Amino acid sequence: MRALPLALLGLTLAACDTSPGATDRAFQASGEIIAMGGGAGGPANACFACHGLKGEGDGVSTPRLAGLEQGYLQKQMEDYASGLRPDDVMTRVARGLTPDARRVVAAWYAELPAPAVHASAGPPPPIWLSGDAARGITACAACHGAEGQGAGAGQPIIAGQPAPYTLEQIDHWKSGKRRNDPRGVMAAAVQHLSEEEARAIAEWLSTRPAAQAHANASASASVSASAAARPAASRETRRPDRSDGA
Repeated sequence: MRALPLALLGLTLAACDTSPGATDRAFQASGEIIAMGGGAGGPANACFACHGLKGEGDGVSTPRLAGLEQGYLQKQMEDYASGLRPDDVMTRVARGLTPDARRVVAAWYAELPAPAVHASAGPPPPIWLSGDAARGITACAACHGAEGQGAGAGQPIIAGQPAPYTLEQIDHWKSGKRRNDPRGVMAAAVQHLSEEEARAIAEWLSTRPAAQAHANASASASVSASAAARPAASRETRRPDRSDGA
């Protein structure tokens, strides 16, 4: 006999429990069930409809969630709900979930394997590694790692995301539409990027391997060491909190 998929098994068990509120509790007890069924918000809020069955994204404007850091994912959900990161769809979805449900679904996506990306042999854009102190542009690698695979808490993985999505987020930081970095670091970092530089960064990141959040400790140490050798102007805006990111 073939095993039932976990989400279907959860629904089956919920149906067997006739106690008051049991079905509602079951729908919010599993991150997978929330992702597939929308939790208390209902099927219209199901995460998989946009982000894919495995959290891989759509390769265009919807980002991958699989393998990203749990704290980062949870913080983004909280910011969608509060309006710090406005989005017509995601604000509705986030507000339809309780804080605990946001935590649970973030944890589920964080444990999913990062999707494979066909890496390019091309080097990163110069602005990525060096920044431009004259224009007040911090080196992207100082916070996001040499390969975009994150550099510790609050400096999330951005490798392997679709180029249109990354470019859109850069535009949102520049315009102020996205403002969920309490220190304004991302807004300052991208404010003076040219359109060509922003596009080059987004396209290069889309070719980088998508790392798993918990596998970044050694990469973080390496990037921190290399960043220490950079001019202070390119490092002064680094931050330890978990609220920044792409």
